Amino acid sequence: MILTPIKPETMPAILAVFDAGLAAFPLARRVFQRIAATADLCPGYHADLHAGRHKAVALAEAMGIPVCDEDPAVAYSWDGRVIRTRSETSVVFHEIAHWQIAPPERRALPDFGLGAGPETGFVDEANRAVCVDFATKEREENLASLLGILWETEYGEPAILAFAEQNWLELPERANTHAHFAEHLEMLRARCLVDEDGRPVRG
Repeated sequence: MILTPIKPETMPAILAVFDAGLAAFPLARRVFQRIAATADLCPGYHADLHAGRHKAVALAEAMGIPVCDEDPAVAYSWDGRVIRTRSETSVVFHEIAHWQIAPPERRALPDFGLGAGPETGFVDEANRAVCVDFATKEREENLASLLGILWETEYGEPAILAFAEQNWLELPERANTHAHFAEHLEMLRARCLVDEDGRPVRG
């Protein structure tokens, strides 16, 4: 959920500020510019958030991740066996990213042992399955957020909407905001989940 709503008319200025702040991080800046360019896919920063879901489902299937055409509200987004895909496109890409990031033993747990996601219906059950500390949860949520956004970008989806909604643009003038983005991109690269150009790979 976005912390500070962004008015569409202010978005170009915010993107320019964020871009300028990445001058010390050339790879992160190139990656951000690809994300920002997806604004062309959503005039006025509005789009059908379900239209590209078939692309995310196809990616999951190509990676060997089982999927189920159900609403996560009937159970879990990830129940230890399948991703429920009747969600917004960005959510399905986000769950794929979680699957890539989670160690194999946690892929058998509801919502990867991180606790209930926003779409999960079995909230109490998912929260009882938590088996990581707060720092691990926060790190993996940030990594999955960014990796999912990179998959959206790669598949020609309006990734800038998720980038804003998931708070990567919060306080865009702060140096820590730029460093946070660059740092998590480097974490993905260290895990071989993005290539040398910052593009997502199946891993």
